[in-house]
Amino acid sequence: MTVEQINSQGNLRHLITLADLERHQIERIIDRASSYLTPLGHPPPRDSILKGHTVANLFFEASTRTRASFELAAKRLSADVLNLDVNMSARTKGESLLDTIYTLQAMQVDIFVVRDASTGVPVRIAKHVAPHVSVLNAGESDVSHPTQGLLDLMTVQRHKGDVGKLCIAIVGDIKHSRVARSAFEAFTKFDVGEIRFVGPVELLPEDDMTGARSFTELDDGIRDADVVMSLRIQKERFGELGEIPDPQEYFRRYGLTEDRLRVAKPDAIVMHPGPMNRGVEIEGSLADGPRSVIQEQVTNGLAVRMSVLALVYEHISANRGSPR
Repeated sequence: MTVEQINSQGNLRHLITLADLERHQIERIIDRASSYLTPLGHPPPRDSILKGHTVANLFFEASTRTRASFELAAKRLSADVLNLDVNMSARTKGESLLDTIYTLQAMQVDIFVVRDASTGVPVRIAKHVAPHVSVLNAGESDVSHPTQGLLDLMTVQRHKGDVGKLCIAIVGDIKHSRVARSAFEAFTKFDVGEIRFVGPVELLPEDDMTGARSFTELDDGIRDADVVMSLRIQKERFGELGEIPDPQEYFRRYGLTEDRLRVAKPDAIVMHPGPMNRGVEIEGSLADGPRSVIQEQVTNGLAVRMSVLALVYEHISANRGSPR
């Protein structure tokens, strides 16, 4: 990571990865996010902090939840919002990524929210934007999804408090999951008691995420866990790396069900970043049941994205008009 995420005044400028953030910086984001929570059925939280500013959502990879969440977050902060996806992007006509950024920057875009299937794209953009402009990573290849890691941490904290004594089991396609990596970074910043990775050996991470334990049997991996997070099979990232698991066989071995969850703690919560493949990664009745906090993850995700957008405003407002 070669981009400064926190500026010299201690304000958030970019959010590319959680790996470089200190615990107190993450706490500040989550504390601000908590102020943007209102009960379902009540009017959504609103703020005028980004009035007169422009947010460009550049999604060069498919997304529903993250894109909608960032769009709503920006609008609820009173920003002007531009949505751009690969189907309408000049990149399909041969324009370079940086030319696209420079063009949008000339239209006075202040914040770029970027999702791309290639590694390194958010950092590359952040290195070339004007001093007042911020770049937020909305999902980078299989390496990072920082706002997802933040919302997962926030959700667990709201249910379990201090994570220091918790056992968190992450089940599924860890190898291809940016969600798992950012969750690992978030929880380890807060000295989580134990993190377990559970799945077929071919879907466990090849690199060493220091401190995590790996399990190939579901019962062993989720036994006495306080939190069980199921992940989607990342079919689009397999390429030539191996055969995609048979859905029925995968569900038989690793699908979360109410019956299988009995080996976890009696008050264990169930999470999933979405989109869910019901009957493959998780049983529908469990996903919709009282132990599931999946919809809360969505609510908290919107609050986290509002928080991040609001916090980079401090950098933007102090640096508008600075020479490149």
